[in-house]
Amino acid sequence: MKKSSITRRDFLKSGSLAAGGLLLSFSISPGVAKSLLPAASPASLNALLRIGDDNSIYIILSKVEMGQGVWTTLPMLIAEELDCDWKKIKVMHRPSGRGDDFRESIFVQSTGGSDSTRSEFDRYRLAGATAREMLIEAACKRWKVKATSCRTENGFVIAGDMRLSYGALATEAATLPAPQVTLRDASKWKYIGKSQKRLDNPEKVNGQARYGIDMQFPDLLTAVVAHPPAFGAVVKSFDASKANAIQGVQQVVQVPQGVAVIATNFWTAKQGRDALEIEWDFSMIQHVSSSTQRDEYRSLSQTSGLVVQQKGSVADALKATDTILEAEYTFPYLAHAPMEPLNCTVRINADSCEIWTGTQSPILHQQEVASFLGLKPEQVIFNTPYIGGSFGRRGSFGNDWVLEAVHIAKASGRFIKLIWTREDDIKGGGYRPVYLHRVQVGIGNNGLPSAWLHRIVGQSLFANTPLEKDIVANGIDYSSVDGVNGSPYFSMVNDHSIELHTTACDIPVLAWRSVGNTHTCFVMETLIDELAVKAGKDPVDYRRILLQNHPRHLAALNLAAEKALWHKPLPAGRYRGIAVHAAMGSYVSQVVEISIVNGKVYIHKVVCAIDCGLAVNPDGVRAQMESGIVYGLTAALYGEITLENGAVKQSNFHDYRMLRLPEIPVAEIYIVPGNERMGGAGEPGVPPVAPALANALFAATGKRARNLPVSMRELMQS
Repeated sequence: MKKSSITRRDFLKSGSLAAGGLLLSFSISPGVAKSLLPAASPASLNALLRIGDDNSIYIILSKVEMGQGVWTTLPMLIAEELDCDWKKIKVMHRPSGRGDDFRESIFVQSTGGSDSTRSEFDRYRLAGATAREMLIEAACKRWKVKATSCRTENGFVIAGDMRLSYGALATEAATLPAPQVTLRDASKWKYIGKSQKRLDNPEKVNGQARYGIDMQFPDLLTAVVAHPPAFGAVVKSFDASKANAIQGVQQVVQVPQGVAVIATNFWTAKQGRDALEIEWDFSMIQHVSSSTQRDEYRSLSQTSGLVVQQKGSVADALKATDTILEAEYTFPYLAHAPMEPLNCTVRINADSCEIWTGTQSPILHQQEVASFLGLKPEQVIFNTPYIGGSFGRRGSFGNDWVLEAVHIAKASGRFIKLIWTREDDIKGGGYRPVYLHRVQVGIGNNGLPSAWLHRIVGQSLFANTPLEKDIVANGIDYSSVDGVNGSPYFSMVNDHSIELHTTACDIPVLAWRSVGNTHTCFVMETLIDELAVKAGKDPVDYRRILLQNHPRHLAALNLAAEKALWHKPLPAGRYRGIAVHAAMGSYVSQVVEISIVNGKVYIHKVVCAIDCGLAVNPDGVRAQMESGIVYGLTAALYGEITLENGAVKQSNFHDYRMLRLPEIPVAEIYIVPGNERMGGAGEPGVPPVAPALANALFAATGKRARNLPVSMRELMQS
């Protein structure tokens, strides 16, 4: 059991960064607490809870629900210690702003890096335990009994025959000082570690859930923007006469991002945009094209880069090695393509601005909007509705759709909702960058790698962003090499060098679900598979040798292999491949089973094992693994953004394909039991599925896939 205490001003410790994303917390002021709770005194319960006198229990999330399940998992942590009725819980995103109450404190909200549950595990439980003890103390004062004679049960404080609901005690409890509390021992947990139904499911099933794109208010107009057709182009001149002639078009304004058409509804605004006559200035574009970019990256990869990790002398070791495996891998730009397109509703008043939008980082956007409008941050109120997917797209660091919407509202003087079409987002960025890997592996007489030279070329995700100081050091963006840097496979390679070339161009890039692991895992796990075959060893057995001192990798690998019946033969015409990888603090292994008919690959089953430490909500973890498998397979089979002279060729789901229902395989998800250090679940299910698929394809065809997305035609011709 753990004893801890909180004060009103220092409920949570300062923020930090982990696994490619911000892990942010807050300092609570009396003013903030007062605004959140139905109590007159600033000595409130805490800033994560609101208990009403009707016994309603509102849990206020500091993390954003994007479909990953924190709307349920985080409340489980509070409910465990609060000892409340699970059915009474209601959840809300924390608004950012609200006037004077926020002048002493900033409630920093950011969601990324699969950090939500592991970063909040102690904090949310502490909030629940503190509230419970304050409620008990309030009951003791009313009954004039000692705390030792009281207990809690399902939303009530009980002492003998006396019984009071939390709602009846909440106002009085909020006047008490925060006590020292003891967190419950795991043996007494009622919710944690046991699957719970998602609290947001009813609203999402019955249609009551409101997403950003659903926002409707009196006098609200809809805006769409004509963006440049190529990155780096700007408006030279435009003629809006035809657009203004369309009934329902209210206004046309130029903003830094392009030309906005404002109308009474989306379709009219889009028609108005289509009618615009715009002359674009292309003089400043860099004319980036996919074919020439790949050639440039290939040339760079043949030269020494910045050293990320090094041991021994790889050059000498390679010269002394008789057998060398050399390979080149390429990965394209990828769009995030969330189902709900970007949108932002903005109302600018005389001394404030109110915004409704789905974003992973409300506070970051609050600050940029305040700076642009000349307001104090607390005068910019952010409301976070449900988010229809993000995968990193709504995690931008500014100067994106939110500021664009504010520009439009300011320039027009109207209450507007900006909507990006699917085409706007596919063509408008940001993207997972293009990467190229060049690898030389010297193979010893025992079949194991003895020397390893690994060069990676690609754009930086975090240079010139608020996270640069945390992720970029000495010119190295460590997100670009995450998954190669620190790989357990190097622990037995005495001579190795990992090097990075960071490129720059005007194509906007942004972290994509699982960040650098999207490409590094593919290279490492297909290479290890290739080395196993060259050594004449089974791929699982070969990995066991290399991972013998890495028990969590082995636990995931062994469980996946066991459940997939790896060492039993498959029916004729079926093939399988395996991969194992650590990302965001979790260890995931996947086995992909396929067949090939008339040159088309069919994915029948994916067996997945994850060691994420304690699984707070096992069903939530399984759902995230299933989601990651589908997302990863989509990218492996179809994901590719290509450019010509700075313009994106793809536009919508017809040429930027998603995995469709008939293509989705059976997914078996297994959780490694244990209480190891907790990892994330939102992202680590993505990386292993592509290399496991590629390894299965090798088993079927004898050909190695070195480029994504996988092209069966290229594979068979290689």
